[in-house]
Amino acid sequence: MPVPLITVAIVEDDDRVRTTLANLIDRTAGFRCVSHHGSAEEAIRILPAIKPDVVLMDIKLPGMNGVEGVRQLKVLIPETQIVMLTVYQDNDLIFDALAAGATGYLLKRTRHPQLIDSIRDVHGGGSPMSSEIARKAVQWFRRRPPASPADDALTPREREVLDLLAKGHRYREIAVALGVSYDTIHSHVRKVYEKLQVHTRTQAVTLHLTRRGLTRGGSGSGDPDPL
Repeated sequence: MPVPLITVAIVEDDDRVRTTLANLIDRTAGFRCVSHHGSAEEAIRILPAIKPDVVLMDIKLPGMNGVEGVRQLKVLIPETQIVMLTVYQDNDLIFDALAAGATGYLLKRTRHPQLIDSIRDVHGGGSPMSSEIARKAVQWFRRRPPASPADDALTPREREVLDLLAKGHRYREIAVALGVSYDTIHSHVRKVYEKLQVHTRTQAVTLHLTRRGLTRGGSGSGDPDPL
């Protein structure tokens, strides 16, 4: 039985970068670029009918910016995973994007093989971040004033679910591993978000790993392949 393709859409206003990314994806076995768009508005009109597995989204776009584009797309196609692919390392932009629903945040200088690995990772339930971005995330959480020990308020089962999320497992895989329903896992994750005062898997996992001193960087180090 053939392995299903990972379908990818690109939202990027630079024609050259957009074409390069589309060609990279199409020539990689197991991947297909199903559409590419020069604006968030165009993506919002078209992508709900396509429902790609993964969207690569730039932040600085003409008209609506990428953060607002993520926010609206996650309402329309919640199962689609969105990865920010940008030159910006601004803390506010990073966390605005993650709070809006982005699942990963990569720099455009990420090497092509690592970019492909990151798309595969996010499709499999991970939350890829370039190492520089992961470091900023750790620093941001460490600067937060110590609130009530929310991590300690998690039940043993919620901790178990969070540990599996941190290892990159998807909801259905966790449900099978723990012998419960998908809806039960979804309920546990929602409670974890509430207790940790976060909005996305990336924020929950980063905070959890930071508190345990185990946060690791994602792809993106080294010299870039030119986009």
